[in-house]
Amino acid sequence: MNENIKYVSADEAVKIVNSGDRIYIHSNSAYPKTLVEALCRRADELRNVEICHLMVLGDLPYMKPEMQISFRHNGMFLGANTRGSVNEGRADFTPIFLSEIPDLIRHDRKHKVNGVLLHLSPPDRHGYCSLGVAVECTRAAAEVADYVIAQINPNMPRVMGDSFIHISQIDYAVFVEEELQELPDYSKTKSEDEIKAYKKIGELISELIEDGSTLQMGIGAIPDAVLASLDDKKNLGVHTEMFSDGIIPLVEKGVINCSEKTLLPDKIVTSFVLGSRKLFDFIHDNPLIEMRPSDFVNNPYNIARNNKMIAINSALEIDLTGQVCADSIGYNFYSGFGGQVDFIRGAARSKGGKPIIALPSTAMNGSVSRIVPHLKEGSGVTTSRGDVHFIVTEFGVADLHGLTVRERTKALISLAHPDFREELEKFAKEKKYI
Repeated sequence: MNENIKYVSADEAVKIVNSGDRIYIHSNSAYPKTLVEALCRRADELRNVEICHLMVLGDLPYMKPEMQISFRHNGMFLGANTRGSVNEGRADFTPIFLSEIPDLIRHDRKHKVNGVLLHLSPPDRHGYCSLGVAVECTRAAAEVADYVIAQINPNMPRVMGDSFIHISQIDYAVFVEEELQELPDYSKTKSEDEIKAYKKIGELISELIEDGSTLQMGIGAIPDAVLASLDDKKNLGVHTEMFSDGIIPLVEKGVINCSEKTLLPDKIVTSFVLGSRKLFDFIHDNPLIEMRPSDFVNNPYNIARNNKMIAINSALEIDLTGQVCADSIGYNFYSGFGGQVDFIRGAARSKGGKPIIALPSTAMNGSVSRIVPHLKEGSGVTTSRGDVHFIVTEFGVADLHGLTVRERTKALISLAHPDFREELEKFAKEKKYI
């Protein structure tokens, strides 16, 4: 415990929060559990406190129905623990590109942040605490908030880059010693057929990746499958909004060394990480890691400054004209824009870049096609048919950029599962696509 900080209890720290305040919470694995629980203990005396954040992990007491007169969540990216409340009308969702959220926080009066709850590493000898596993949009909130409350945790890694806040900027500090929320291993929930499909998708994408490329990837089975197929590559770089454990073996083997990156060479650039304790230890005091805020990392102009930029993103469904839905299922909001469009557009403008949307051909144990005649009623278009380039399923690769609707339709039908191709072709003929 650093004696230069005046520590208070969590209950004492959150007394500064008033009814009607807008509170921004440190996101992802940096979720400040102790502070949030203390804030929720004040529920009876608070009304209409708005709680904003990206995806976070763990149980969220302020989302409980009995808390709704005290707290209302405003999500800018939804996870399994928030989407239900949004779709029931008990919470809000703000659709916005991840690259634009920091500017919204800094300059939009309607989104004035009164307070921010942070989860930080202990201060170094100069008094600087690291934002640790997540810089993303939280740094912007900390810069403009009327008051800053931080839980200081020796288990939070100290991560390099634009990721520090000085103790003089913290109004209330609370010492905690708790484990960070780790990402569950979703691979254990996949069937044998799904694992085979993901493995094939990873192999197909690896064929699109040249030596010296810079990668963006998210979390889940597809990024893991891609990373597992890259052992024979050389001098790969990383510029991505986030990464998980899958990159560690490639760094250890020298496959990822960032030596040929054209923006911030010799650095893995990211704005947050999600994974296991092994990942948190890997980024701690690691000079290879460069944490930057989302308005830098996700800025399409900065992304395009990396030559051979490979953007790998996923989707829930794609229609026969190439419209990609990744954030909603019908009228139900599922996640958010995140960085998909930021990176698709950045990679498209990169010298030698390749924007890729990858997805298994089916869902729900093969009963539903993800290549569809048209998007479900109510579903949003995440990536437009004008932005889409490479589409990959386990049945192949198609580059839709510059293709006519007729050409796109034929290409996408060839990527669909054989069980659904006849149905898709029939629809395409009825609509005169082909």
